[in-house]
Amino acid sequence: MNGLSSKTLAQLVNENHKAANIFEKYDLDFCCRGKRSLQIACEENGIPLETITSELDIVFNKNESPSVDFDKLSLSELADYIVSIHHNYTKKELPQIFAYLQRISSKHGDRHNELHAIFEKFARLKNEMEMHMHKEELILFPRIKELESRVRNHETGLNIQIPIMVMEDEHEHAGNLLKSIRELSNDYNPPADACTTYRLSFAALQAFELDLHQHIHLENNILFPKAMALFNPETLPGANCSCSL
Repeated sequence: MNGLSSKTLAQLVNENHKAANIFEKYDLDFCCRGKRSLQIACEENGIPLETITSELDIVFNKNESPSVDFDKLSLSELADYIVSIHHNYTKKELPQIFAYLQRISSKHGDRHNELHAIFEKFARLKNEMEMHMHKEELILFPRIKELESRVRNHETGLNIQIPIMVMEDEHEHAGNLLKSIRELSNDYNPPADACTTYRLSFAALQAFELDLHQHIHLENNILFPKAMALFNPETLPGANCSCSL
């Protein structure tokens, strides 16, 4: 497909959600660093561009539509989707993975010292994500919904720039913590002597990272930019028209 290299990672995932699986495979960050073009991302990661584009061609040529077209959701609908799907998943998984890691680090940490560092980083991630989601649900998402309502009713906008910047910074920090955990866990590959809980912990971590990447992508690359465009309609051509709301 022509023009793939100049599109951003976020654009490609927005156009076809299965592109995310390819980016995960090659460790291309499409959430926190999704504004990079595919070409720049490949250059920075030392991956041949043609390797990625050939796999993307297969995905895009299947002409499959995503089960949910996130671009067509209102901001309120998208915020509710993020809470019901990703926040609820995260709230369920955080204490369970924490318990797994606490158990295996205490039992196997003497032979695998990296487990102590993994547990410590995940404990930080747990605390930060719980606070982060609370702030989004209590402050930012209601503010975005109110902004959408005000614009629809031709009322004065609502400043959301500062809370969005804070959330994006926290997204980046969470992503960096998980990246460190991935490195410490050898890409979530347990050692040969790993017990069942050990293996389950790493599998749960890998699934958690994938969900968090999708979670952050929806916020950083769809919800937040659209909300900012409502607050600053002059930033997008034609965005002054409110008939699409």
